[in-house]
Amino acid sequence: MIDPSSPEPIYQQLAGLLRDAIDRGEYGPGERLPSEVRLSQIHDLGRDTIRDALNVLRSEGRIVTTRGSGTRVRADREIQVIVLPPGGEITSRMPTPAERVQWDIPPGVPVFVVEHPDGEPEVIPADRARLAVPTEMHPSSGDAAN
Repeated sequence: MIDPSSPEPIYQQLAGLLRDAIDRGEYGPGERLPSEVRLSQIHDLGRDTIRDALNVLRSEGRIVTTRGSGTRVRADREIQVIVLPPGGEITSRMPTPAERVQWDIPPGVPVFVVEHPDGEPEVIPADRARLAVPTEMHPSSGDAAN
């Protein structure tokens, strides 16, 4: 529920409500959100506030807006497990415009750059990756500390 007396900006509160609805599955992947006009009516808020809330979710990579087809919950992408290679490094950065187009990366989503000791760097959108460190590199395993 939106609380006008809260110190949290109203658009942030609305973004939180919509985020929670997405997380609960009320709006599933690929499903359309209500229009700005309808959200304005539902929450009794101005269109600028609605747009600001949607911009927050867009920057988080949770929704995409396409002219003519509205705003939809971003479809889940296949997750790639990235294992840190021995002697390798992983950094993150924002994608270049060309990378954003090449991999259809929404605004606000960074990329991981995996530096292989003997090869070219590999660039992977962060919303499609899970980082893993080999067990022998975990200090808790006892191997790395000895």
